[in-house]
Amino acid sequence: MQRRSGRNRKRSKRRAIHCPVHGCHLNSVSQKYQLYADRAGQLQQRGINRLNAMMLIATQTTVPLEGEWVEAFWCEQCQQTKWYHVRKVEERTYKVTLAPQEIWQQVTGVIDPHGNPSVGEFTRRHARLVSYNGLKDFQFVG
Repeated sequence: MQRRSGRNRKRSKRRAIHCPVHGCHLNSVSQKYQLYADRAGQLQQRGINRLNAMMLIATQTTVPLEGEWVEAFWCEQCQQTKWYHVRKVEERTYKVTLAPQEIWQQVTGVIDPHGNPSVGEFTRRHARLVSYNGLKDFQFVG
């Protein structure tokens, strides 16, 4: 008969993502939002030489960044949810930093917090309404 510890070994482990401030384990509260590069300088920061980076951007326009994403985590010590930029360093090792404001320009699948510039204020305001009372916004001449 096998021991219990031997039977459970194939079970997947939790990701070793820890709070950069307290060192406690962080619990994920959102999906992963993948990053992409749309400028050669962004690829050069990640170790690709200038010529190859320029060729990639010229041929593909955007290049998905493997092993990097933005995700929201809950910290037990802080008692709050924060967005982190996560980089996979090794198989089960991650580097976690608070997501800077400029990184949101490289994230796929999120809505721009400032909204689509081609959408008018009227449409934006009505999209936020819980109930629709459209006649209040139209002034009829009597």
